[in-house]
Amino acid sequence: MGAEYSGVPLAPLVEPLLRWYTAGARVLPWRANPTPYRVWISEIMLQQTRVEAVKPYFERFVAALPGVVELAAAPEELLLKLWEGLGYYNRVRNLQKAARCIVEQYGGHFPAARNELLALPGIGAYTAGAIASIAFGLPEPAVDGNVLRVVMRVAADASDVADPATREVVAAALKPVYPAGRCSEFTQSLMELGATVCLPNGRPKCEVCPLAAFCRAHQGGVEGKFPVKAPKKPRRVEARTILLLCCEDRVALRRRPSSGLLAGLWEFPGVEGELDETALDALLHTAGISALSAARVGTARHIFTHLEWKMTAWRIECPLPADGYRWVTVEELESGISLPSAFKAFRSLLRRRER
Repeated sequence: MGAEYSGVPLAPLVEPLLRWYTAGARVLPWRANPTPYRVWISEIMLQQTRVEAVKPYFERFVAALPGVVELAAAPEELLLKLWEGLGYYNRVRNLQKAARCIVEQYGGHFPAARNELLALPGIGAYTAGAIASIAFGLPEPAVDGNVLRVVMRVAADASDVADPATREVVAAALKPVYPAGRCSEFTQSLMELGATVCLPNGRPKCEVCPLAAFCRAHQGGVEGKFPVKAPKKPRRVEARTILLLCCEDRVALRRRPSSGLLAGLWEFPGVEGELDETALDALLHTAGISALSAARVGTARHIFTHLEWKMTAWRIECPLPADGYRWVTVEELESGISLPSAFKAFRSLLRRRER
């Protein structure tokens, strides 16, 4: 129990943190019944998404696909529709790949060992630690941004939290202090403290923090200086023209390439660059698309991790459905087809105009 991080003993943090968590932990849908499956689904959904936003997605997902077997067998269209709006669609595809591995290799029962969890598609060190500790009660740390922020402030440590090596060192320091029989609560207490008290951007609620007496950053009045993160590279900006090809009550969709950004998802057709009317006419002619009319109808922007799209949409009325596209009604688009969030702004433009 003599583990420390950056000269700060970690064992004395355990009991105050557990008392605080027991007294006031948030009630969250995945905490009520923390099976390996429910912990896994919630942790993948929570990556880069707010807790409040995840709640309805989680409840809808586990109602439709309550276990590994159902997830493994789900049609892709259903899977993507359940995930629609969360983004990062490779995550839900990896969920299904992992579910199929669990069915095939483990008879549908989740493995508990960290190395076996890490071998599953889409499960990294953090998610493996979360499943192993929360669902199976094993002393396996789950170090995410919330946990890093807590530890960096307690230790007043200036290590770069964007460096994977920092996470590994923190996890190694935490592992020996995991309390027998309470590993699940300890992992969740660290997450909870970072999410509700030890807040980012220099706004921690130190007055209610159970670790304030141990926290070097608080004692020095320098909470806002931690954690330290190397600056990100500037995000690349790309202009795009979106084509809302409409024929009667239907709109054209196409599949994106099977690899790369938004791989394999449906999208409204589009091209790089912002096209004027002349360039648009040339594009339609080259593509063999007949047009009764074309009107610029809206703009939108969408931010990915390393890329920003600045989009301009043209609504194009077609006399006949052009070949090479999937033509669907607006109702079909709403009820059964997953459309990436990048294109959501243009849905309201699809209803046929009043004549």
